[in-house]
Amino acid sequence: LMDNLSFYTTLTLSGLNDSRINKYIYFGFTFLGYISIIFVNLTLIVTILLEKSLHEPMYIFVCNLCFNGLYGTAGLYPKLLADFLSDSHVISYSGCLFQIFVIYSSVLCEFTNLTVMAYDRYVAICRPLQYNSIMTSLLIGKLILFTWICPSFSMIITIILTVRLPLCGLYVEKLYCEHWSIVKLSCIPTTYNLVYGYIIIALFLIPVFYVFYSYIRIIAVCRTSQTDQVKFMNTCLPHLLTFTNFLIAMLFDGLYSRYGSKAMSQALRNVMSLEFLIIPPLFNPIIYGLKLHQIR
Repeated sequence: LMDNLSFYTTLTLSGLNDSRINKYIYFGFTFLGYISIIFVNLTLIVTILLEKSLHEPMYIFVCNLCFNGLYGTAGLYPKLLADFLSDSHVISYSGCLFQIFVIYSSVLCEFTNLTVMAYDRYVAICRPLQYNSIMTSLLIGKLILFTWICPSFSMIITIILTVRLPLCGLYVEKLYCEHWSIVKLSCIPTTYNLVYGYIIIALFLIPVFYVFYSYIRIIAVCRTSQTDQVKFMNTCLPHLLTFTNFLIAMLFDGLYSRYGSKAMSQALRNVMSLEFLIIPPLFNPIIYGLKLHQIR
């Protein structure tokens, strides 16, 4: 029975308990936000796909970033909108694991995609004469696959480690299913999950250091060239803004998941837990659409 307990469990999402009075207002704002996310990302994707002059590595990676934004938010918003209109906020265990996979594979995909974009900018500015010979169609295809395969494989292992945990609780203290919240419900020690979680964090911190390293090199090159300074402001600045925005959003979620206090208001806890699923998907395409004059 213990081995199969989690399979038959229906979990309750308790993050909406304080929103029942104004649920239609919350639904309206959430729906408007989701429609905005879909609109701005689809606009940028369609623009890049239809405009042949934008069929270059940087814009292809921007297109991939926007597609990932749609993928990640699809794991949250439809279920969240349905919960606003329902009196019972439940989700099947299999549905919960699927939501975890979609949301957090999207997060890891954003990390890898922003790293690939940093590499593209490094080659463009630091090795401009070799750019076309390095950033070939074959390499671009491999990099796109890399941004999706590594996160998906990482999350498959996470789900496998989570499935083996029998659950002794049914209440997830968030608006959506989140890995750490499920692990805390386990009836048995979760050492393997914790160790693997730290390994994933360590591995995906490498891209963070690489991005900073690449920009140190880029800034060093741009100091001596007026042309490179213009290129940096036009193409690298949007990437830095996007990357910084994403890191801050993930910091909010990480701090909330591990150190969030129940003394905080439910509304504040909800905002902190959703920040990385609201701000980056909405502002990434806006930043690139406004800053890159080719797209604008």
